[in-house]
Amino acid sequence: MNNQNVYINKISVFLPNDPIDNQTMEHILGQVGEKPSRARAIILKSNGIKTRYYAIDPRTRQATHSNSELAAQAIKTLYNDDLQAIKKMTFLACGTSYPDQIMPGHGVMVHGELKTSQPCEVHSCAGVCVAGMSALKQAYNAIKTGEHHTAIACASETASAVMRSENFQIEIEQKINQLDIRPEIAFEKDFLRWMLSDGAGAMQLSNQANPHCLSLKIHWIDLLSYANEMPACMYAGGDFHDDKFIGWKQYTQTEQQAQSLLSVKQNVKLLNENIVKYTVEKMLANSIKKHDLKNEQIDYFLPHYSSNYFRDKLYQGLVNIGFHIPYEKWFTNLSSKGNTGSASIYIILEEFIRTQSLKHGQKILCYIPESGRFSSCFMLLEVIHPNKQEQ
Repeated sequence: MNNQNVYINKISVFLPNDPIDNQTMEHILGQVGEKPSRARAIILKSNGIKTRYYAIDPRTRQATHSNSELAAQAIKTLYNDDLQAIKKMTFLACGTSYPDQIMPGHGVMVHGELKTSQPCEVHSCAGVCVAGMSALKQAYNAIKTGEHHTAIACASETASAVMRSENFQIEIEQKINQLDIRPEIAFEKDFLRWMLSDGAGAMQLSNQANPHCLSLKIHWIDLLSYANEMPACMYAGGDFHDDKFIGWKQYTQTEQQAQSLLSVKQNVKLLNENIVKYTVEKMLANSIKKHDLKNEQIDYFLPHYSSNYFRDKLYQGLVNIGFHIPYEKWFTNLSSKGNTGSASIYIILEEFIRTQSLKHGQKILCYIPESGRFSSCFMLLEVIHPNKQEQ
C-alpha cells in the first residue's frame, strides 16, 4: 500500500443569496402560529450569530437552491466554473445532515448536478456536523492509499428547507383544534430554527502541494462515535417513545404530519451536559495519546461550535485535559456565517486561509463535534508554502 502525503490545495465556499440579519430571519422563515417566537431573542443572544444565509427568496419565500445544487455550486466555484477541469474529477465525497431525498445518495445527486461527461467514484456521507469530515476523510484516504491523485470533498446544508413555518402548519392546526392553551411548536424544534443556516464548501485534495501558492498538509484526521454510550440527541425523521427511538417508517402519515416528524429536534439538556465531555475531553485525549500531541505545537485552533454559549465551556474542556489553547489562537466566523452544520469547517477554513497571514510550518488544529449521537473529529493541518522544505 502506498502512503502518500495529502494536501488541501484549494477551498471554495458558496453561500446562497444575501446575508439575513436577526430582525429579518423570522420573516424569511415564516412565523409559526399567531405570535412571534418567544424563544428567538433569548437563543440569538446566547448563540452570538448576527447574520446567516438561507436558500430562500425573501420576496416569494420559495427555495432558491436544493442541497445538491448548493454543493454543486461550491464545486464549480472550486474550479472557477472550468467544466473541462470538472470533467477530469475521478473521486467525489459529499457530506450533509439532511439531503434532498432519502434515495438515491446525496453524492450521486451532486455528481449529476455537475453534468460531467465521465463516471466518477462517489461517496455519500450522512450524519450531522461530522458528515463533512467523513467526506473529507474519504477523500484523504483515497489519495493516501495511492488509488487517486486528486479528490474532491464537499459538505452542504439547506436547513431552511425544514425550518420554514409551512412545515409546522398541520401540527399547529391540530393543537388549535384541540384547544391547546399554547398552540406553538415545542422548544426543541423552535430552538433549532434560530441556530441553523445554509451554505456549502468544497476542498480539492492532491498528493502534491501547490507549486505557486499555499497548501495545507493533512497530518491526520481522527473521527470517533460515542453512540455506544450515548442516546440520540439531535435527530430528524423519528422521535422517542417510552425512551426508545422510533424511525419515521413506523409512524402513519397522519402521525408524521401531526408531530412534524421530519423537522430537526434537539435535546438541549442532554447536549449541554455532555457535548464537551465527549467531543472535547474524551475525544481529544484519545488524539493526544495517539499522536503524542502537545498544545505548544498548535499555532491556530479552528473550532466549529454551534453557539457562542459553548465557547467558554470548550475552553474549560481543553484546560481540564491539560491542553490549554489561548483565545488569541482561535478563529471562527460563526457570528457572520452562522451555523452551517457539516459545511461549517469548510466555510471557516476558507475564510481563515484567505484572511490570515500564515507562515510555513504553522500547525492548525480543527475541532468538529456533533450532537447527533455524540461523534467528534479533530484534524491537524500544517501550512506549506511553495519552494519551502517541509519540516
